[in-house]
Amino acid sequence: MGPSFLANVLRKTPTIAKLANRGVLSVSGSQASEFLNGLLSTSVSNPPKGPFYSAFLHAQGRVMYDVFLYTTTTPAGQPAYLLEYDSQPSEAQSLLPMLKRHILRSKVKVRDATEDYDVWAAWGSESATNIPKSWTWSRSGVVEPTWEGSEWPWGTQSEALMDRRAHGMGKRLLTRRGDKPTEANSHESGSPSDYLLHRIALGVPEGSADIVPMSAFPMESNLDVMGALDFRKGCYVGQELTVRTYHTGVVRKRILPVLLHKPGDASQTTDSVPDFPLHLDIRPLRANLPSGDKSLPRPRGTGKLLSTQDQFGLALLRLEHVESALKNELSLQLENPADGKTWQASPWWPSWWPEPPAEEEYNRLAEAASV
Repeated sequence: MGPSFLANVLRKTPTIAKLANRGVLSVSGSQASEFLNGLLSTSVSNPPKGPFYSAFLHAQGRVMYDVFLYTTTTPAGQPAYLLEYDSQPSEAQSLLPMLKRHILRSKVKVRDATEDYDVWAAWGSESATNIPKSWTWSRSGVVEPTWEGSEWPWGTQSEALMDRRAHGMGKRLLTRRGDKPTEANSHESGSPSDYLLHRIALGVPEGSADIVPMSAFPMESNLDVMGALDFRKGCYVGQELTVRTYHTGVVRKRILPVLLHKPGDASQTTDSVPDFPLHLDIRPLRANLPSGDKSLPRPRGTGKLLSTQDQFGLALLRLEHVESALKNELSLQLENPADGKTWQASPWWPSWWPEPPAEEEYNRLAEAASV
């Protein structure tokens, strides 16, 4: 549910914000869908059904880019795609030359269209309703959304996308550089910081700050829950390890929202919050030993602090640490070099996060999968 005072810092009216550090590539040609289908972690139909959210994975199964694909048309009236991604430099190979390297003899044209478009996020409008969905769990802890009905969940409008990564995320829009979307007439103007706080509150990671290129695993980065993975499609780059984890592995970490506060009482707001550098280590410290038990082992591993805004942030955490922290059995602490002080990170599960099935249901799912 989150801290009770989180609602006091979120915008309460429909809001639109132009986003920074977003690149746009144009992918066109008669084999564009087939080309992208061999690279992306979700299925790409031909002709395209509509926009969607997806990812490019490394051959070893780690995330290179999480991306939004929008449908559009060429000047000749042929279907094409606009691919939006985090354009900040990272450990991953630049996306444009990477795609060009895979074209070979395919009838595909890829070009940089970043200077042609602005990227916007709009949220808080009743018109951005969510299509009902159910959840499918695997024994490994992987979670897949199943959309109900025949309507394409991400919308069918060109150069726009209904953001289904989490309930309440709103819409994502492309406009020609310098133009404003029609939503600007009915929404208040916000900032990239407003959007960052909005997605932190919903527990939605995005871009290289949260989904660290060449390091992050897709399920630990919540790409399964957010609809960016298809475990049943044919071959694509990074498929082998991703599918193996689905069937035989265990998801041990997730990205969750956290409240950053002075060690102790998480119910109090902090007037002065320093900046937190990216990717600080979060150390688990055992808080309370059960009565008479002096033999509990020291908690294993650490977490990572990701994007932050004011007193709130996202963090990659071991699930065993999250469970213990929610029971007040340990605290998650970090040293901030900006002020030289120790801070505590208190996680919570977003309200939209699916409830895991009971053990009996797990057994039924495993039995059905083996038939």
